[in-house]
Amino acid sequence: MERVPMTIEGFQKLETELHRLKSEERPRIIQLIAEARAHGDLSENAEYHAAKEAQGLNEAKVAELEDKLGRADVIDTSKLSGTTVKFGATVTLIDEDTEEKVKYKIVGDLEASVRDGKISISSPIARALIGKSKNDTAEVVTPKGARSYEILKIEWK
Repeated sequence: MERVPMTIEGFQKLETELHRLKSEERPRIIQLIAEARAHGDLSENAEYHAAKEAQGLNEAKVAELEDKLGRADVIDTSKLSGTTVKFGATVTLIDEDTEEKVKYKIVGDLEASVRDGKISISSPIARALIGKSKNDTAEVVTPKGARSYEILKIEWK
């Protein structure tokens, strides 16, 4: 059983989503099934089949979230420190080719969102940064080709 690293914030988001699926979606779908059953013949009742399919998808998502939460290795990033990049670090980088500055927080796979400045611990850029220190250079192979980043700052938030 492989542990799934995640921040406290990521864990709480998953718990909230699980609660929503169980307390809002499940009763809504049950109501749809009951209404569709009232229409009579189930063999040719598209509403009934659609509701049953929605129920199956919802229950699969509930099972997946319960599994992930059960295997969660929750890490309080506010208590981490150090001078090298590791899980939970917020890293400010500069692309050595374009001089573009970027800032990423290294988080678990389930909470990664480049739009929000969060990259997965298993992403190529995070793997290249792990263990590096301020002013080190990290070479990253991306679909657009090799990129070189210099680490400007490592923060713990």
